[in-house]
Amino acid sequence: MKKMIAEFIGTFTLVLLGCGAAVIAGADIGLTGISFAFGLALIGMAYGIGPVSGCHINPAVTLGVVASGRMQMPEAVQYMIAQVAGAIAGALVLMIIASGKADYSVAGNGLGQNGWGAGYLGEYTMAAAFVFELVATFLFVTVILGATGAGAPSAMAGLAIGLTLVVIHLVGINVTGVSVNPARSIGPALFAGATAISQLWLFIVAPIIGGVLAGLVFKVGLLDGDDA
Repeated sequence: MKKMIAEFIGTFTLVLLGCGAAVIAGADIGLTGISFAFGLALIGMAYGIGPVSGCHINPAVTLGVVASGRMQMPEAVQYMIAQVAGAIAGALVLMIIASGKADYSVAGNGLGQNGWGAGYLGEYTMAAAFVFELVATFLFVTVILGATGAGAPSAMAGLAIGLTLVVIHLVGINVTGVSVNPARSIGPALFAGATAISQLWLFIVAPIIGGVLAGLVFKVGLLDGDDA
């Protein structure tokens, strides 16, 4: 139960502060500030709840850990339920806070939801969005599994992982708003409306494929420190 609570709080924090930076402060801090908001939120949670649950706060990470052989599926399912619940709660709290501004509306200002195509940020194609999310998640989970593996300096893991999320956002915000995390996408999409919901499949499928591929790379020993 402690692990589930930790994953709920961690994912709640990531969505509230990361998406909140975009929704509430985006005009002031820009894409760079939003990128750092996501990364710093992850760094904080890595050190705050990492000792309890490992701070996955991301179903793609959890499935990558399963694919690597470091976790069993029954526990992973519990993690993912807690993550999605935390993301939904984070998005709900963000919507309540943002709605306190007179000229805010979810339809007009959004909730930090992911997307692609006409009318969304850089207006990239679905194919570009899918490739970015798959590759970025693969790289992200590779860093996570490597930084938390045998022989890695554990004290630096949270910093390395968080900074990786920063650079992924710096590159990809204009492409998809950056998911690399199905829970992070599910939360805002449920409140953001039909377009976000109709595009949600990509931000579930592509990150999961990327995360599992990264896990399999470690599973077969190509990058696993245990065999170094």
